[in-house]
Amino acid sequence: MNASGIRHTASRGYIMALLMGLSAAALLAQTEPVVKPPLKVPTAVPAVPKPPATPAKPPAADATHPAAAPGYTPAPGRPVAAPVNPATTPPRPVTPVHPTVAPPRPVTNPSVTRARPGETVTHTPHGDITRGPRGDVREVHTRDMVIDHGPGASRTIVRERPGHVVVVSNQYGRGYIQRPYMYRNAAFVQRTYYMNGVAYSRLYRPYVFAGVPMYVYAPGYYYSAPFYGWAYAPWGAPIAYSWGWAGNPWYGYYGGYFTPYPVYASPSLWLTDYMMAQTLQADYQERAAELANAQPDFTPMTPQVKQQVADEVSRQINLEYNEAGAAAQTPPDPGSSGVERMLGDNIAHVFVVSSPLDVQSPVGECALTPGDALGLQLGAQPALPEVYVRVMASKSNECPVGFRISVGVADLQEMQNHMRETLDQGLGELRKTQGQNGIPALPAGADAPPVQPIFAAIEPPPDPNVATELSQQTNEARQAELETLGQAGGAGNPQPTAPPKALALGQTPDEVIAILGQPVAIIDLGAKMIYSYPNRKVTFTSGKASAIQ
Repeated sequence: MNASGIRHTASRGYIMALLMGLSAAALLAQTEPVVKPPLKVPTAVPAVPKPPATPAKPPAADATHPAAAPGYTPAPGRPVAAPVNPATTPPRPVTPVHPTVAPPRPVTNPSVTRARPGETVTHTPHGDITRGPRGDVREVHTRDMVIDHGPGASRTIVRERPGHVVVVSNQYGRGYIQRPYMYRNAAFVQRTYYMNGVAYSRLYRPYVFAGVPMYVYAPGYYYSAPFYGWAYAPWGAPIAYSWGWAGNPWYGYYGGYFTPYPVYASPSLWLTDYMMAQTLQADYQERAAELANAQPDFTPMTPQVKQQVADEVSRQINLEYNEAGAAAQTPPDPGSSGVERMLGDNIAHVFVVSSPLDVQSPVGECALTPGDALGLQLGAQPALPEVYVRVMASKSNECPVGFRISVGVADLQEMQNHMRETLDQGLGELRKTQGQNGIPALPAGADAPPVQPIFAAIEPPPDPNVATELSQQTNEARQAELETLGQAGGAGNPQPTAPPKALALGQTPDEVIAILGQPVAIIDLGAKMIYSYPNRKVTFTSGKASAIQ
């Protein structure tokens, strides 16, 4: 199940600690209160022009940053990582998309039958099945894996291997392999992702906040202080930029929701469009076969919401600048870099959804999809680990704009991770294309090569067989799920991981009912109808199935 609905039991917390690769002592150390220094917002970098009307204060060169301090001498026994030489060290690849597979979920104990209100657990010889109040399957726990059912037909499959190595895949055979390692008594995990034919790694720090284990992104490279200043401040004049998305299927599908800026007055606006495009493109590429003939009807993201997202982008750039000052020697503090700070600084932060997610709304559960935007609600909040946010932009009528919903802190952390990872990719693109296609050239001192911190230099090598292992796990999960659901005596109508072949776009409501039976709910939206089933939703436009989720 999604982290917003994790059933917190002692066994789950203990097992999640094992998945994080932590000893009991290390786990306790991660939960100790952290004193969070205020983020620095220094004076402007002199080389970066700044229009007087803009109140933003870009970061300046920081003498504590090893790459920016002339004559800096490292302390004995604590060498500073050398700047990356592009001629000899290939940079971490800037991947075309970011995976939308959900983060690892806690592995349940087969003997534990606790469930949220309204849920039931059925025990079978092959495993346990958790169902929601309407009989829909929420989770299948087999002998060695957990299969989490998300919105529509989405699946997240988690399996632990020896050495606290965790394999996480989705219904499409994409995902990552996660393995722990240590650097100077600080715990890290490396994830080797596989998405659209590309394998690459990312680093995270395990952390426990409000009793919930989570992972906080740790950049593998940091840029110089002048570069962050250039990326933070407005440009001297707005620029036009051609993305080349015209004719791309993902852009045609999501064009009614997302519109890029006509011109860019600052890097934060450019990075906002880059991040939104990467998120939506990744989601479309995973579901291309399902969406090829769909006729979407999205409510556009407003310019006001995009500006709020861009403001959050600027805050995340400033956060990374503050980390960069000491990151070459000191691992980033997950309490200061992650969602814990964001929930305590009295700022209405913005989160962009990165993977399909079921959440609680005033009218019950509703589904969020990648690219939706959420705004943190200041003031009264429920007891952690749940957090109130407001839906600012949504492609689904299930969670309409303005709804106040509750989201788990671990899910918010994954959204922040996704934003920071994608922004780092975008910063790499900006650095590579500066001075071209309208992008202003870097000022003097801002073109220094990025610095790789020591904790990133010693990370384990990426898993060479990640694609094969992820695909194999998904196939095994499909078979194990069918066997487990079949052992339950047919209750819940066992569903394969993929939609039945007989179900197709263009079918009439009667044809769909003949395949799936009567829906549990029918939502009449005037121009279209939505038939809701335990494991999927079918949208009809003009009497024909236009979307299957």
